[in-house]
Amino acid sequence: MIDPVVDQDWLRAHTGDVIIADVRWYLDGRSGRDAYEKGHLPGAVFIDLDTALAGPASPAEGRHPLPDPEVFAAGMSAAGIGDASTVVAYDDAGGVIAARLIWLLRAIGREAALLDGGLLTYGGELTSDSTPPPPAVFSPSGWPAERLATLADTADGGHVVLDAREAPRFRGDTEPVDPRAGHIPGARSLPCRENVAGDGRFRPVAELRERFAAVGVTEGADVISYCGSGVTACHNLIAMEHAGLGEGRLYPGSWSQYSATDRPAATGD
Repeated sequence: MIDPVVDQDWLRAHTGDVIIADVRWYLDGRSGRDAYEKGHLPGAVFIDLDTALAGPASPAEGRHPLPDPEVFAAGMSAAGIGDASTVVAYDDAGGVIAARLIWLLRAIGREAALLDGGLLTYGGELTSDSTPPPPAVFSPSGWPAERLATLADTADGGHVVLDAREAPRFRGDTEPVDPRAGHIPGARSLPCRENVAGDGRFRPVAELRERFAAVGVTEGADVISYCGSGVTACHNLIAMEHAGLGEGRLYPGSWSQYSATDRPAATGD
């Protein structure tokens, strides 16, 4: 399987051999599809987070629960992504949104990688052409249990639980979207947006390993990653794998599910 992160040179060398996916989405309500239609990488297809990469939101399951495998497969098929496709995905936020697509694909054994830097470092001309691709055959595949963590798993002290949200939300200083402020007791703050430098590219592997080591993640550690709704948590998992630290597990419900329960919440650093 290819590395979970590829650079612009790799993409240029493999043009025509991969499907490029634009996975822009904004917490503030702006339309990712509108952004795509105004300008995207040539040949890129748009993948909608809310309809293809997540199931219906609910307090019981969270804001972005995993999509039903058949729904995910239909979304991939409609985008021209087939069983044998290699997918390279990008966004305009250092990959923190596009990571959800890449993690889902890799979790079921498909070839997929984040484009390092995404739109922030792409030096070519963008296009507004959005001709739909021909549908492809993408077979539904169940989400592997060994790649997932449950709400109950987060209370098991044998795991390293990482919170990918920005530090103010982890501390409970603010909570713009979920029922309560704070974090899961025992979790460690590792803001995913700090996996990349100011240009949107991943930090060097040695720096990533230092970041993870500082919160107790070394090779072989049993890691659970969460965020607000299970989307940006995937970026920490991709960064872990890219740094050679293993795969880790995703807690899909994340804080949006946990904070809707009566379980205790922690605040502060």
